[in-house]
Order: sequence, then structure tokens, then C-alpha cells
Amino acid sequence: MGPTRAQFVQYAPAALAVVPLVAGPWSALAAAAAGAGAWAVGASAPVLRSLIACGLTTTGCGIAASELLAAGGNPLIALGLAVPAGAAALAHHRNLTGHTPAAALTPATTTQGAATGTGTGLSSQEQVIAAFWAEFISGPTQTEGRKLIQPGAALEQLALQIDSHVAFTGIITLPPGQQVKVREVDIASVYKVPVSQVELGDPKHYAPNALPVTVQLTAPAAQPQITAGTPTTPEELWASYVAVPEGAMPGTTLTVTRYDGPKDWEGIATRDRRAIGSVNLQDLAGNLDLETIQIALSPGDKPSQMGIRVMKEHALMHGTMLSSVLDELSMDSRGYVRAGTYVDSRPALLPLAQPGSGARHLYLVGGSRSGKSGLLEQILLSAHRSGIAVILASPQAGTIAGASLSAYLGDGLDEAMGALRLAYAMMLDREARYRSPAFPFTDPLVLVVIDEAHMLLSASSPYHLEAKAIVEQLTRRSLKRGIGVVLATQTPLAEDLGNSTVIRSQLLIGGGAVFLRCARGQGNLVGANAVEGAEGIDLSMIPSQWPGQYAKVADRDMSGLATEVAAAPEDGTFGLGYLLTPGSQAVQFRSLHLDVPPVSLAGGEPPVGIEDCDAWREREAISQTPMVDKRGKNLVGSLADLLAAAEGAASAQEPAAHHNPAGLHAVPGPARSGGTPAAPEGQELIKPRILELLQEHSIPMTAETIARKLEIPATRVKPRLSELKKRGEVTNENGLWKAAG
Repeated sequence: MGPTRAQFVQYAPAALAVVPLVAGPWSALAAAAAGAGAWAVGASAPVLRSLIACGLTTTGCGIAASELLAAGGNPLIALGLAVPAGAAALAHHRNLTGHTPAAALTPATTTQGAATGTGTGLSSQEQVIAAFWAEFISGPTQTEGRKLIQPGAALEQLALQIDSHVAFTGIITLPPGQQVKVREVDIASVYKVPVSQVELGDPKHYAPNALPVTVQLTAPAAQPQITAGTPTTPEELWASYVAVPEGAMPGTTLTVTRYDGPKDWEGIATRDRRAIGSVNLQDLAGNLDLETIQIALSPGDKPSQMGIRVMKEHALMHGTMLSSVLDELSMDSRGYVRAGTYVDSRPALLPLAQPGSGARHLYLVGGSRSGKSGLLEQILLSAHRSGIAVILASPQAGTIAGASLSAYLGDGLDEAMGALRLAYAMMLDREARYRSPAFPFTDPLVLVVIDEAHMLLSASSPYHLEAKAIVEQLTRRSLKRGIGVVLATQTPLAEDLGNSTVIRSQLLIGGGAVFLRCARGQGNLVGANAVEGAEGIDLSMIPSQWPGQYAKVADRDMSGLATEVAAAPEDGTFGLGYLLTPGSQAVQFRSLHLDVPPVSLAGGEPPVGIEDCDAWREREAISQTPMVDKRGKNLVGSLADLLAAAEGAASAQEPAAHHNPAGLHAVPGPARSGGTPAAPEGQELIKPRILELLQEHSIPMTAETIARKLEIPATRVKPRLSELKKRGEVTNENGLWKAAG
């Protein structure tokens, strides 16, 4: 029994794909016979058209294969010529069986064409794709029993792409005035692929009669999933956790410049033509599964780039010994001294002077146990070795070990205010003397070091208005007179500077800044506390311990207290922070480790003295003379007026107003060391006097301030305050007392 009509129509093209390899030119006869047979059994018109095209293709391939074999060519090459013939056979086969699986469309080469259907310029694979499009979507003809999706919606500029997967692109084109109505789901049904593998252009961005289309015939290779704990490259980690929308630096790419392990590398993060902006270091550490201290950021010149360094062991953990860089503590020809070491091991320098111009300012921020006092001692030593005189104002008495290196020491709140007055008088004196062009600038540079400046400048200070007025004038006018200001506070908050934008801006313009660790919630350099060059830094994110130190503390040593053991740099992050110098970005650094007391390196020499002048000669009277009126305005503006006021205060019989507030008179009793009578214990009621003081001044005060104003020991004031608080007559907030209501 011979083949049925359907079998003949189905398998004749496949036979034609093989016969040309053997029969050569005689395959044309076979094609003709197959066509006649198909016509004889009554095949449909589409089947006949595809059969004729199949015959022509296989005939050409057969001729080429026959000539190749006759010339002794490689049989494998001849076999390769069967690929177009087979593709033509498959194109014909789909007229009977529906569709060719997308996986079968795996071409041997990649070509591009610009036509629809089986026209010239298309590879055989592209001809199959175009035939499917014409048969089911655009026409012009259609198979019996099928409805075209959109007649006339031709696929132009067809291009096949082959890399990790197979895809084709093109443009769905209609005559002008018509609109493309072909949908992703229609195309997916034709090529038997998921709808997610079909992408149409957005009509809003293209002409309504021309839409680009991309079809993934095979799914793209799945990206490798990063498993937690599995070692991966920094680029993979970055792309998966940091650059994602919810990551610390969304939209960035990482270029690694040095790689010595998964936790020891450097790189540059780049955001394409957009500024990276501020980076939350804690979020970045979480993304990379690291400790915050293991990451250092270094902003570059371009806002779209950020340097990244990841450290298995922090580069500054072991510190730089003060004694090892003794020759670098003196000021160089540019006015810089060694302050510590940058995270890249370069020396960290800060300016104390500017040659040919005068002195420089320094803004220092650091909370308790951050290393701020140690850095101040180091600055005092550098000033001493550089021939710079120091006026030291230390409201918190006894906190600076190197205070003996200063020419004038104001130790304690009142005395610190006196040091500020003297510094202002020195500026007025030099302004008066330097007006003459013939006067040589031979006087020493002077540093006015103000530790715990918030105790003088904040609104709760009894000297708030006067201190604020003096420091504003010093930061504005003193540099040209050879007087610089080193101002240290515990936080970068505006209230620590008396809410004065003048002081902050002048400090940063006139010199550098050092930012050390602050208490949580008080170290953000953003918003009202933003500092240009230190954007996005949160000083509270600097940890107090290095990674692994908590485990070391847990290993208890019960051998007893070793009184001669010295602290090592690894015992804490003292001095770790950021250094901002003029014209640069804040860079992570660590100040020098004080392996020896700085004052011991002074060589026993006396402190650098201040020149003999009127202000210096009258320093005792000047330090006791208030320089503003009761409203805190009208600061004394000339040296003559200041000296006259100092002379009048010295000859006055009554103590200065700020020592004895109006309406508060001491009760007669035994004289104190300063000659002021003090009330004997048990002979007066202290609580009414405390209430009267707090109600009159209506500003919060510390217990020490209240005791000083009432001239009563603080040990007697504090219990009375506690009693008043229990009765609800006073309140206490963060150590500041004020009257209730």
C-alpha cells in the first residue's frame, strides 16, 4: 500500500533536503516530481507555494554539495549545506502540523535583513521567522480556517541575534494613518514563547504605525544567585546588594582597582552622569555584610564617583606613635604640622599658619573618649615646637594635661572667659599697632585654644552673649593679626556654637576641621549641621571598639590590676575620625597615639611668650572686665576703651556684676579665699535663694553655675535642688536646672 496524500505532502520536502547531497543537479527533477505529485493529490495553495520554495532551496544546496564532493572537498562542509534545505522543509512542514518549536530555531550564523516573507537578503532562519509572521499575523495570504491577527502589519528590519540566547528584533509597520494593534500575547502565541519574552515599544514614544518588537525565542540564561555566606566577587556583591534601589548606593557600578581578598579590596563606585550624594555608611556595611569600621569612603573630584576601601583589619588599628614622628610635629614651610595618619598610610597634616598671610583656624569636634583632648595636647606641643604662643581657655578645669605649655591659662569657667577677653584685647592691641606700614611683623603667632567651647557659647552659659560676640570677632578679624582660633566642642550641633553661623563658617573658611566620634544622634553633618566637604558623614557611626575587641574583653584576666600597663592603639578607636583641610574632601584619619605624654617632649623649655604690649601688661584687669553691656551688645571696639574699662573695674569697690548678680547679696560670714563673705552652714535658707535665682534669670543652669552665682559650695546646692525637684518647684533636663512653670 502506497503513502497517503497527507504523508506524501508531509515527507516529500524532507526527502528533498537529503537528496541534493547525493543526486546533485538531478534534485531539480525530484523537486518537479514532488510538486506534480502534490498538485495531483489536491494539496492546498499555501502548501504548494512552500513546497516549490523548498524545492528551489534544496536544488541550489544540492548543486553546491555535488560540486564540492566532486572536487574532493570535506564531506562535513557538504553536509552543512543541508541546514538551509532542512529549514525550508520545516517551513513547509508547519503548514500541516501548526508550528515549529522555538528551540528548533537555532541558526548557525547571524545575519540581518530588511524584508518580510522569504525575500532575498534574509538567512534561512530569518525566512522561517518571517514566514510565521506572514502566515499568522500580517498576511497577505492566510491558511484556511485561520484568521490573521492584523492584516498588513508587516515585520520590517528583521534581525536575528544569537549570544547566550536566541532572539529577533524588528519593526511592526503599517501604512500611514493606521495603528499597530498587535499585542505581546498574540506574538507569544505565534512563536510559542511566554509573554514575558516578548517586548513591544511604548506607543507614546513611537509613531502609531511603527512599533519596535523584540522576541526572545529562547529564554536568557538565568543569572547566578548569590547565596549568603558564599564567597563572591566584590562586583557581584555590589550589583546584588548595594546598587539595587533599596541599597546604600542605588544605580552605581563598582570598578575594583585592588583586590587582595573578599574583605581587602579597593574600588571606585560610579553613577552614570548623576551625583552619588550622601552615603549612609552603616547601610553600606550592612549591604556588604561587614563591620562599619571596615569600610572607608573617599569622595573624589567628580560627584558621580566615590572611592571605596574594604579592610579585613583596619589600616589605622595599630596607630602611629607620637614619639616616632617627633621631627614632623614642628610646622613646615607651608604652615602644616603632622596630626596623624590617613587611611591610605599618608601623613595627615593640618595647617596652623599661612606663610605671608597670618594664622589659621581649626574646628575640632569630638565627644567623650573620642581622643579630642589628646589631639589638643598634640596641637599644644606642635605650637610650642613651632614658636607659637598659646592662650588656653579650658572651662572644664584640669582636663588638658599639656596646659603648662600655654602662655596664658584660663582653667575653669570664669577663668576661661577671662582668657577669651585677653585674646580679644590682644587682637585690638595688634590692630592698633599694625596700622603703621613701617611696623614689622615680628610678634609671635598666637593660638587661642578654646576647649569645651559649648560651656561658654551655648544659650545656657552665663557668658553666652559675651563669649559669642568675642568669638565671632576673633574668627572674623584675627587671622591677619597673626592670631588663630582652635575651637573644640563635643558635637557639631549649632547650639554648641551659640547658634552662630558666623563662627562655624569663619572657622571652616579660615582653616581646617577635625571630626571625631560623637554620641548617637548628635554627629550628623547634614541639614543645619552640614559642612561642605563632609557631606553625609555621621560621626556617631564611628564605633568605640575595633572588630573583635568585645570578645577580647570577655576573656577576663584575674591576675590583678597592672598599674604600669599602658593603653595600646588596639584598645579603642581613640583619635579615629575625619580630617578636612581647605579645598579638599573629608578623609578618614587617626590622630597620633600618645605613647609618651606630649608635654614630656617639650624639653623642659618655658612656654612661648607673648610680646610685651599694653594688652599683655594689663591682662589681669582685662580678664576680669566684661566687654558687653547687659543686653550682650555693644562690644568694646577699641583698645583705649577697653583699657579704660579695665582700669575702672580694677578701682571699683564692688565685685564685678557677673560675680554678684543684682538682688543677690551674700550673707555676712567668714571670708572665702577671694575675700567675698560666705554664709555659714545652717544660718541661711538656701532653697529660696535658688528659686529666686532661677526665676530671675529664666534660663537653665547647671548645679555648679548656681553654686558659683550664690557663692555656696556645690555640695550644699545639689541636695537642695533634689528636694525642690521632688516638690515640683524645679525641673532638671540633661543636668540643666530651671524653675518649674
